[in-house]
This record gives sequence, structure tokens and C-alpha cells, in this order.
Amino acid sequence: MNVTFPGESADYRAARQRLLEREIQLRREMEAVAVQRRELPPGGLAPEDYVFQGVGADGSAADVRLSELFAPGKSALAIYSFMFPRDPHDDRPGAPGGQTSQLPLAQQPCPSCVAFLDQLEGMVEHSGQHLAFAVVAKAPLERVVAFAAERGWRHLRLLSSAGSTYNRDYLAETPQGDQRPMLNVFQREGDTIRHFWGSELFYAPTDEGQDTRHVGTLEPLWNLFDLTREGRPDWDEQLRY
Repeated sequence: MNVTFPGESADYRAARQRLLEREIQLRREMEAVAVQRRELPPGGLAPEDYVFQGVGADGSAADVRLSELFAPGKSALAIYSFMFPRDPHDDRPGAPGGQTSQLPLAQQPCPSCVAFLDQLEGMVEHSGQHLAFAVVAKAPLERVVAFAAERGWRHLRLLSSAGSTYNRDYLAETPQGDQRPMLNVFQREGDTIRHFWGSELFYAPTDEGQDTRHVGTLEPLWNLFDLTREGRPDWDEQLRY
């Protein structure tokens, strides 16, 4: 199929065709990486059946174990570590209103994490047909639930990890207690839970001008910017605009 768009020049079509060839190669490489990921040997056993706090059926706080986060009949579980509280050096404006705005800025959530979760909020109803997804934050459960209501999140499963070592064990917390935005995937076989994959690209060296992009393939926002002539702006997400 020969593709052309109205008014394009021969120079544009030739350059676009060269770019298309690279896009095809990128698609192949992305699939090759996915295959290599699926072929990883068994990961490490979860050191314990971590206990988180979530919202129970009656609306009150209830303990939820790692093993209970897997959906019935599903063997995969993805957990995103939400930086709530934010990085201590993050001075972006805080929440515009609600209970969250009453917290000191250092105790408020990371705007970039919030933007990422805004994007996933619309996805999890669909992804839940094949895997379980949960969001854990070090903040107390009541703060997490209050912010979710303020943000309008309805589909994300939100938990507090305040009473466990999960964040520290799975690279979502520094030795100083600062939170980090890790995504970890676990696999269950019978009663055995193993770590399958983590977004450790976050800790890998970056090329000049790049950010970590450790969850880059999941971020529609930044991938959308890549489709423009201007590219990714020198900009950070905000809790309000």
C-alpha cells in the first residue's frame, strides 16, 4: 500500500519512508524485548506475604496480604509504588483543594506519579481481565483514600504500605526513607509468589538529555509528545494547571 497525505512533497515522502523503516525496526525490537522479558528465569521468592492496608467491604480499613491481591484465576500482579509523600526536593505546587491541600508540601503526592496514575485509571478496568494491578503508597491509608476521591479515581486499587517493608525491599524507598516510583510485577504458581520483573531502568545510567523512562512504554502523555515536531517539552507534570 502506497501511503500519501494531501499536499506533501517528494522530499517529505522520502524522509517519511526512511523514518517508517526505523519505526518498523523499533516495533520489531520492542517485541524482541518483550519476548526476552517473558523468557526470564524464575525470579526471587517474595520474602514474606506483605500486609498492606486497604479499604474493606464495609468501607473501613482492612489488612490485605500480597497473596490476596492476585485476581481469582490470574497469575500476574503488577504493583506501582506511588510517591506519596513526594520526593523531599520536589517543590512543585501542592493540591489545589481538599484535605490533601492541608498537608505540608513535603507530605503531599508526587505530581508526576499522579499524572501517571491518571493515565492508568482508565486502563485498569481493561487490564483487569488478564492481570491484577494495585497501587501502594507509604502515606497512611486515610490520606491515600482522601486524595483518590479528590482526584476522581474510581478504578485503581489503592493501598498503604506504611506498616510493611515492601517499599524498601522492592527498590521503592531509599535508605533515607525517600519514596521512589517503582513498578514491580509478581507471578504466582500455586502458593508460591515470585518477583518477575521490576522497572529497574529507573536506576540505570541515562544518555544526555534523557530521563529514566523506566515506565515509558506505559505513558501515553509523553509518547504523544514524541509525535510532534517540538518533541517532549522541558516540563514537569503538575497537580493543577
